[in-house]
This record gives sequence, structure tokens and C-alpha cells, in this order.
Amino acid sequence: MIRITYVTITYNAADVLQRTLDSVLSQDYPEIVHLIIDGASTDATLQMVDAYIERSNAAENGHRIQVTSESDKGIYDAMNKGLRSLDGDYVCFLNAGDFLPSKDTVSRIVKAIDNSSLFTPHSSLPAVLYGDTDIVDSEGHFLYHRRLAPPEHLTWKSFKQGMLVCHQAFYARTDFAIATPYDMQYRYSADVDWCIRVMKAAAKERVPLLNLKMVVANYTEEGQTTKHHRESLWERYHVMERHYGRVQTFLLHVWFAIRSLFK
Repeated sequence: MIRITYVTITYNAADVLQRTLDSVLSQDYPEIVHLIIDGASTDATLQMVDAYIERSNAAENGHRIQVTSESDKGIYDAMNKGLRSLDGDYVCFLNAGDFLPSKDTVSRIVKAIDNSSLFTPHSSLPAVLYGDTDIVDSEGHFLYHRRLAPPEHLTWKSFKQGMLVCHQAFYARTDFAIATPYDMQYRYSADVDWCIRVMKAAAKERVPLLNLKMVVANYTEEGQTTKHHRESLWERYHVMERHYGRVQTFLLHVWFAIRSLFK
């Protein structure tokens, strides 16, 4: 069976973590690993995680939970720790506060792989699985569908138009993920850079990406990139320069600015 690993980064996340844990616990698919990488929280985060482990064991759902708690150098350092602990077939970074939309989300993801013409017993698994995202408020209530939507056929060049696939809706095959650590020079936009580099590696190896054509994540609107919006945008600009070139990135942003005037 295909194994899915979720990595959740926590630091004093007790106010928002429960719905993330509940959503993974409720999944009816057995081959799930949940890595919780904690930055030495001082609130009730770790007690909540302990209770989550007890509930999962009692449910006998087949899930495996692994917890690390120690100081780190920020969220992307913690994500790299998660990458170094991976096993299974795919990894998805599900932030504290974000959650899976239904109890059969993972079952449906695996079914989409099984039913895809991209995957046969004689071919490798798709390098990336990607889907849609709904935006929720701080209480987990639906607000709206994410404005940027994934294209029918995603490539690394697609992100010229923005991050069309949310980080929480991007499932990377573990061999590509492990070979592509997050770049620590970025504080707010290393996830954009990481997704592009994973897709570039897939293109180089001629391994396809699979559009799941369903909502696979509920994303909390308030996050690091929201709190540090200007810094995040500036970093994203540099990420795009790195991958698409200085001139093309500049011209694209001029077009974005003109387009916004007529909305």
C-alpha cells in the first residue's frame, strides 16, 4: 500500500493544533505516518500530542506517530529535520492549524493514483500529487476557495504566475523530497523555492505530476507569510528571479501590476 507521511511543524501551537491532529487521526486510510517536529514548545502543545498518540493507539487505525521536540533555527530548519526522518512514498507538510477536509481525503488521494493512467505496475509513481485548497479562518470555518488554482497540467514553469498550488496541497514523492532540502537563505518563501526545485527534478527525470482534481487541504489564512507580507513578497520575487531569470521576472511583475489596475 502507498504510504503517506504528514509533517507538522509546531512551536507553542496549542491554540490551533487540535484540528490538525483530529483531521489526521480521523483518516480511514491505515498507511499514514505523522511526523511532529516541535521547536521545544513551552505551552500545552506536547501534552496535546501525547493525548493524540494515546487516542491513535486506542483507535488501532494503523497510523504511526513520531515526535521530535528540540530547539531549531526556524520553520524551514524544522522542515528539513522532517525530510531527514521520512519514509514511505509521499510527504505533505501540514502546518499546525491546517487540516484535511474529510475523513476519506487520503483514501481518495490513493484511489486517484491507482486510477491514473500515469501510474501502472510497470511505471514509477508520479513525482508530485497536487490539488485544490480551501481557505479557513482562525476557528477552522470555511471562508472561500483559494484564488490561485492549479492548472490541469502543472510544471515548474507554472509558478511564474504565482504559487498556483498551496504548500499544503503539494505531495512530493519522498525520494525527490529528501534530495531537495529547503534553502535556509529564505525566511518566508523557501516553500515556493522547494516546490519549484522538486518539480524541476521531476522534469529532469521525466517523471509526471498528477492533478488530484479535488480539495486536499484546508489552509488557515493567518500565517507567517501573512504576518510578514512585504518581506515574503520580496523573497518570492528573488525566488522567481532565481528560477525564471531577472528580465522575465521583472516583466511578469509589471504585467501583474497592470492587470491588478483593471480588476
